[in-house]
Amino acid sequence: MILTGSQIHQGVENGDIVIRPFHKRQITPNAYDFRLGDRCCIYTEETLDAAVENKTRTFTIPPEGIILEPTRIYLVNTKETMGSHRFVPIIRGRSSVGRLGIFIDVTADLIDLGSINQWTLQLHAVLPVRVYPGMLIGQVTFWRTYGKRSQYQGKYLDRPSPASSLSYLDYEK
Repeated sequence: MILTGSQIHQGVENGDIVIRPFHKRQITPNAYDFRLGDRCCIYTEETLDAAVENKTRTFTIPPEGIILEPTRIYLVNTKETMGSHRFVPIIRGRSSVGRLGIFIDVTADLIDLGSINQWTLQLHAVLPVRVYPGMLIGQVTFWRTYGKRSQYQGKYLDRPSPASSLSYLDYEK
């Protein structure tokens, strides 16, 4: 079951949900609107390999923004630190961002229990489009769990955001 906006607010107040910084005006009927951070990571090679560590370049997005090119994926941190040990967060792009042709999570919209940090967004645009640090980019919803809860202990735990792919750690040679 999805939490309503008022339940998200209550969860933040009682410590069941972490959203820092938190702004009440960003609560929607059943989500919280989050903002784009200012750290961006891009791959430096045109062809990526899932079995090796791919080279990247990280930079700060300036106040005048950056243009997302359709031939790239941009790994960018969320401005907010978010997460929960009790509720499962799921992220989605805001409809106004989708109308610009921007995907914010490519395929990874499920955030694990206990993953409390600035998340890495996987931005992809179908046309060139300029984005800005601090802009409202996505929404996070929080879902109740059933059964025994297990907290995230995966390979991205405690890594600074944005984090590039660690798929090579899963590759069996």
